[in-house]
Amino acid sequence: MSTTKLPSASNRISGGMTWLFAIVGGAAVGNLYWAQPLLATIAKSLGVPIGSAGAMVTMTQIGYALGIVLIVPLGDVVIRRRLIPLVMFFSALALLATGLAPSYTMLLASLTTVGLTTVAGQLLIPLASDLAIPAERGRTVGTIVGGILIGILLSRTISGVIADAFGWRAVYFLAAATTASFSVLLTRVLPAENERPRIAYGQLLASVPAVVRKHRSVQVTLAIGSLGFCTFTMFWTGLTFLLSAPPFSYSLSQIGLMGLVGLAGSLAARRVGWLHDNGYSAAGTGAALVLAFVSLGIGAAGSASIVPVAVAVLLFDVAIQGNNVLNQTRLFSVEPEARSRLNTAFVSCNFLGGAAGSLLSGFLWESGGWTAVMSGAMALIGLALLLWASQRRHIQVSHGRDA
Repeated sequence: MSTTKLPSASNRISGGMTWLFAIVGGAAVGNLYWAQPLLATIAKSLGVPIGSAGAMVTMTQIGYALGIVLIVPLGDVVIRRRLIPLVMFFSALALLATGLAPSYTMLLASLTTVGLTTVAGQLLIPLASDLAIPAERGRTVGTIVGGILIGILLSRTISGVIADAFGWRAVYFLAAATTASFSVLLTRVLPAENERPRIAYGQLLASVPAVVRKHRSVQVTLAIGSLGFCTFTMFWTGLTFLLSAPPFSYSLSQIGLMGLVGLAGSLAARRVGWLHDNGYSAAGTGAALVLAFVSLGIGAAGSASIVPVAVAVLLFDVAIQGNNVLNQTRLFSVEPEARSRLNTAFVSCNFLGGAAGSLLSGFLWESGGWTAVMSGAMALIGLALLLWASQRRHIQVSHGRDA
């Protein structure tokens, strides 16, 4: 068990600051998704085959993965009041370069840099955890995670509206101006910090797996989180296949509307943090996994009607996003001095789980359609439940103190 002193009253995060972090985090992570509804438009504009357009998403995600591994750990050793605005400033430059890109090659390079520098949200969450008192940490983290999830969901819609009115480049010019403005604002409002411990950069990166090996609770939490996120991408990838085929045969716009149902998961995230704050972290995780299992069963049984599918989407998003909030908040209670490195491990494991889920979903769809996808997802959630049941004592967090 590792403990840390409470933040001083002057440095304690306020409700207004929490919401600011949520808005900034949502705006930052939204930069990863502007291009998704614009792939065909951008490809046509730059004279490249539509089949090559997917590389835009791939390069952005590769950049983001590198940013999580190479930049986020710096939050444990660099003053965040300097680091976060600086990262956002470079992100604004990368977004501006994307809007000005004269060729597809330059566009891919700038989008990779956008991904690399779009990590402000994952730096703000550990900072907020530091500034929150233990009894409010779950609610604080849940609010910011909810803001980030809303940013992901809304970015695609906002991107399409702006591009229709002003062209795709305007999306990135506006994003650059917004990101630069938040960079300046955070420079002014982020609280002062004491000097951080001095650790060589190579040693810092090497310490990420070392911190994971050190704590059994971290290992269990990362495994449960990765399994959950794997099923999340399996579900949503399979859902696209399902709604594109008969009897639904939905258009891309109609399929996109199903994402709005997922807003419930984002809105529920803050409430789920209450469970951690009141000592129910492990129990809440088990309940979330059970809800995920039930929702997948509903989706599998009602594949011929949109109503049970929509109910499954609603319940599944609440379950998985709630599970994410509990897992992430629990990690921040393990070793306060390594919160940014623990966050790096958490996001990296989720990223790998998500990639595996996308691959599994395609394979299972080809093998047996929606039923096979749901059966595979239920099997993974069942595995996560077995892990939770056997290791529950390792992830229990006591109320009112760090564990």
